[in-house]
Amino acid sequence: MKYILMLGDGMADEAIKELGNKTPLEAADTPNLDIYAPKSEIGMVATIPEGMSPGSDTANLSVIGYDPKKYYTGRSPLEALSIGVPMKDTDVALRANIVTLSEDEGKPYSEQTIIDHSSGEISTEDAAILIKYVAEKLENEKFKFYVGTSYRHCLIWHDGSVLPFTPPHDVLGQKIGQYLPLNDELRKMQEKSYELLKDHPINIKRKAEGLNPANSLWFWGAGTKPALDSFEKKFHKKCAMISAVDLLKGIAVGCEMDNINVKGANGGLHTNYAGKAQAAIKALLEDGYDMVYIHLEAPDEMGHQGSYERKIQAISNMDKLIIGPIKEAMESSGEDYRLLVLPDHPTPVRIRTHVADPVPYLLYDSTKEQNHSWKYNEADARQSGHFISRGCDMMKYFLEQK
Repeated sequence: MKYILMLGDGMADEAIKELGNKTPLEAADTPNLDIYAPKSEIGMVATIPEGMSPGSDTANLSVIGYDPKKYYTGRSPLEALSIGVPMKDTDVALRANIVTLSEDEGKPYSEQTIIDHSSGEISTEDAAILIKYVAEKLENEKFKFYVGTSYRHCLIWHDGSVLPFTPPHDVLGQKIGQYLPLNDELRKMQEKSYELLKDHPINIKRKAEGLNPANSLWFWGAGTKPALDSFEKKFHKKCAMISAVDLLKGIAVGCEMDNINVKGANGGLHTNYAGKAQAAIKALLEDGYDMVYIHLEAPDEMGHQGSYERKIQAISNMDKLIIGPIKEAMESSGEDYRLLVLPDHPTPVRIRTHVADPVPYLLYDSTKEQNHSWKYNEADARQSGHFISRGCDMMKYFLEQK
């Protein structure tokens, strides 16, 4: 038996008036999911433990089978694992986003408005230049920067403190004053980054081209060095992670999974969908993996952008360019397989951030095909009566383990 987990980050949503009160998942063109749905178990799963923040970190840990209440030590440390950041037990890792602020002339930093948490999905190449420039000016014995992917980077705070921070995507369109770091050094560093970056040649060029400037750092997601158990020892399956996002790659490193890097996979709407599909097929049918965990960031990013049109496109692309080729390859191979499709959390375009509501799942087993009228969407999943109350139990259920 082979196992395929397809996670559409932030894919779940609310009914949208402009879509005839459909969700993006309902409105998307998904011929392959439409074929699978009547033959699959459809249900809901609560991926976020009560009282925890609905982040992709806690949600994906839960889906992978690790109780966030036990294993979660912060988001940024997981990303730090991915990019090979050395961490001491006394270090605190923080996510250092490069964001877009409003550049309202004559107003202080605290009065600027956050426009875009991803600086227009800035390329890793351009972002690396900006991070290295900021590092030259701001690094010292206490703080050190590390380049990540696109707008997502890392700051290590030696002998630091795990303080509360605000995720930038939670406060889009708001003035930033009340959301700045509580620590004086971090707050001053964030403000200094704005002074350094807003007139950087890369940002002058971006503004001339009509792109959002990457004009400020934003610190959040603080945490300490994580300690995760081996996935293979825990579940007795050899698994590969296929993701463009440092968070998921870091979780894989911590779980001792193999990361498969796909050229052109960038976490955006125009990621290499087909390349992810081919990497999954090769891993399962040629390289001896029992399971692949395919993570697609695009639906979440489009939710943060507040674009239901782009979110629909991301879901449609997932269906046609990832699920479709995998379906064809698995059926041609004659291998028995189980397919689990789900989001990690909803990212409603109305509010442009995550919520902790349960998410719909589709579970197909080629040896136990079902026959019903459910479709794969939020409404049908709620009506199906299937509900998994602890997301961290989903992996055992998927792998048919007690």
